[in-house]
Amino acid sequence: MNVSVIREQFPILHQEVNGHPLVYFDSAASSQKPASVIEAVKRYYEHDNANVHRGVHTLGSRATDAYEGAREKVKRFINAGSSEEIIFTRGTTTAINLVASSYARSICKEGDEIVITQMEHHSNLIPWQQVAKATGAALKYIPLQPDGTIRVEDAEATITSRTKIVAMAYVSNVLGVVNPVKQIAEIAHRNGAKLLIDGAQSAPHMKVDVQDLDCDFYAFSGHKMCAPTGIGVLYGKKAILENMEPIEFGGEMIDFVDLYESTWKDLPYRFEGGTPIIAGAVGLGAAIDFLESVGLDNIHEHEKRITAYAMSRMKEIEGITIYGPQGERAGLITFNLDDVHPHDLATVLDAEGVAIRAGHHCAQPLMRWLNASSTARASFYLYNTEDEVDRFIAALLKTKEYFGHAIG
Repeated sequence: MNVSVIREQFPILHQEVNGHPLVYFDSAASSQKPASVIEAVKRYYEHDNANVHRGVHTLGSRATDAYEGAREKVKRFINAGSSEEIIFTRGTTTAINLVASSYARSICKEGDEIVITQMEHHSNLIPWQQVAKATGAALKYIPLQPDGTIRVEDAEATITSRTKIVAMAYVSNVLGVVNPVKQIAEIAHRNGAKLLIDGAQSAPHMKVDVQDLDCDFYAFSGHKMCAPTGIGVLYGKKAILENMEPIEFGGEMIDFVDLYESTWKDLPYRFEGGTPIIAGAVGLGAAIDFLESVGLDNIHEHEKRITAYAMSRMKEIEGITIYGPQGERAGLITFNLDDVHPHDLATVLDAEGVAIRAGHHCAQPLMRWLNASSTARASFYLYNTEDEVDRFIAALLKTKEYFGHAIG
């Protein structure tokens, strides 16, 4: 994997920010886009722009082919059993809310349980709070270990025969924890429950095989994996999706409409009401082509090297606290610097051309568990280099000096 060649394909990286070459360490929030993705979206709008599934004219046919072609690419990318199991959404949040509103509310009742973890992004926490309030089901949490990981035996103790849904992130967007979701799926199924995986931080960075994981639902977003914003995917097992009702009604998703009754199209279209996100799907298909040309295994190994190097360099800085596992983790590091507010830290780093994230990362319950109101986060992707890590470290040391700390 030649990172220099890869970087050449990302136009946005070749600029200066505040007089310094850009170091973009915020890919966990949103990744940058290669020229091939930008060109695919541009080409669609310049040559094929039309609505899908409806028209018989040439542009409509080309647009439909591109849209459905992207669905086939997603199916292959995550090894779904059928393209009918691939539903295009606006992103991970919409996908999880679809499952919560359509599936969970229809099966949960008082006395049932929904099991999640305290490390969840708000998008995989609030929907389950709302289901619990609406149905009377109890919301339960698998306890976290001191380093933020979960133990399979704790999952065994938390998931019971009353559990209907287990929902958890494959990879924590704060801790970098990689959860044992395949084992959790087995535990959930043994107890008669279904597993939803929030794949927002895993799909861009590692090979995902939903059939091997045996998850019932898998949700992810395009914008974190080199695709445009506004496009995401919900994978669901066909047998489950076939018994779920739509939650958005209108064009595209209907079969027959009468004055007082209507029927729905077959999968996946019943869940894609209205004009779909056509250009976004085209961009997602192009992003999948790009990522597969690099190789997900190559991306994963590169991120492991960059993260390990960054961890080793950061641990040399006195007064830094790193959250989550201290060993192998996903490609992000969440941290704080003594007596420096994360927003101040991010501001000084930005003045040096280094872009990181600061705040609660849409994980306020986890922040309270960490006893931190907010944290800073550096996240890495296939286009980042060790030289950029060195610039990041230099900027951190400059921040310490700026705020009057003795440099360790």
